[in-house]
Amino acid sequence: MQLSASSFYTLHAPSKCELRVFLRAHREPEAEPSPFDKLIEELGRRHEKEHLSQFKECVDLSDGGFDERIEKTADAIRRGADVIYQGVLRSSLPGRAVEVVGVPDFLIRVGATYKVRDCKLARKVAEDHHVEVLRQLELYGWLYEQTTGKPPAGLEILLGDRSLMQLPYSGAGAALLELDFIYAMSNQAAEPYSPVGWSKCGGCGFHDRCWKRAEDQQDVALVFDLDQGTALQLHAEGITTISDLLKSHTEETLAEFKRPYGRRMQKVGKNAKRILLQATAMVSKTDQLIAPPALPKSENLVMFDLEGLPPQLDELDKVYLWGTQVYGKNPGKYFPALAGFGSDGDREGWLQFLRNCRSIFDMHGDIPFIHWAHYETTKVKSYIQRFGDVDGISERVLKNCVDLLKITRDSLVISDYSYSLKVIEKHAGFERGMDEYGGNWSIVQYIRAVETEDPELRERIMSEILTYNEEDLQATWVVFQWLRK
Repeated sequence: MQLSASSFYTLHAPSKCELRVFLRAHREPEAEPSPFDKLIEELGRRHEKEHLSQFKECVDLSDGGFDERIEKTADAIRRGADVIYQGVLRSSLPGRAVEVVGVPDFLIRVGATYKVRDCKLARKVAEDHHVEVLRQLELYGWLYEQTTGKPPAGLEILLGDRSLMQLPYSGAGAALLELDFIYAMSNQAAEPYSPVGWSKCGGCGFHDRCWKRAEDQQDVALVFDLDQGTALQLHAEGITTISDLLKSHTEETLAEFKRPYGRRMQKVGKNAKRILLQATAMVSKTDQLIAPPALPKSENLVMFDLEGLPPQLDELDKVYLWGTQVYGKNPGKYFPALAGFGSDGDREGWLQFLRNCRSIFDMHGDIPFIHWAHYETTKVKSYIQRFGDVDGISERVLKNCVDLLKITRDSLVISDYSYSLKVIEKHAGFERGMDEYGGNWSIVQYIRAVETEDPELRERIMSEILTYNEEDLQATWVVFQWLRK
């Protein structure tokens, strides 16, 4: 058996899951990478190649088999090569007959030794954020020490914003302990239980497999407000299904139920009421109204939705489409504000958005801006910091923003696994006209539009993105009306 630095990604990415380690070790079928996954992979390669181009002289070991590259890496180190690209280091897991291999992006000579540098799209790496990167660098440092008999001069991460993060090397205790856990998990006979979760399982190649099994078994983890620790503890006590939960607990007993929370055991507490309401709704397949929706009373309302690039895909964490449209007694046309494709395009999109909002305010006065979750308000605040306000328009937008997700959560318990707009809109009876859509779909299409030199293709792609954004606004309005009824 061979373990590698990528083993940490199997455990932790897209979120921590011991079951994924077991399934890959047992060669269970896995979905092909999505277009978004492929985009991330391609951008990672570009980030790495861009950094490689900064070194005038470099021993490139990216081609060939591992055995050959291991020998060439050791030889390049002995000869004192200034920079070694994609060298291969190998050792054995202590106490086990298991080969451990690592391929650091760069080994950079510092006097008589080398420092290890790896390129990552992430902009933040810590124990609670991309911990797999920390374990990977620790392992590279240990493999270098095993290969040369000397500790590395240091560990470095070239982050997605091109800044260098320095990591002190003090051995690979945490990395080796985790590899030992991965080895044990890979070789156990029985499949481990790991609770499904709407955000946890998104982006995993085993999503459909695990989610179907959870649905077939009516796994208690499907209850939206029930956290992973509670699901694990309930399973340990034989409460495995949603029906089991309802039979075994009242609001009072569930509130006292203790489950792992961080490094301690903690009571479920006041969330017990919401969990049992959700479980009841799911068993009865009936949405439950728990309070009148606190909707703004206005004849006209703006539906507000943004499309943006996450920070690992763009230096500026860029919003490329600001969508607004007035609905109600006096509905208006769809008002998109697109970022330009030039160097000043981000600012152009922001200023166009402010002009659109000014027109809306001029026509309707202070009118509610209805959005789903906190993304829109977060981005408006960040763009005020980035480019400033114009005549207080963006502050006026923020003052009038209304989070429809919060209103929905405060008033309704749904018989489903998520409160995403794409789920709630189906409860409200909204049907989209597009076959393909979604935030990741939009991002992939936008990157295609940025990179193409074909103006007709670019226009066609952007037209599809606009249609998707406009349908998001329509969906938000349909959900608003549904809640009002």
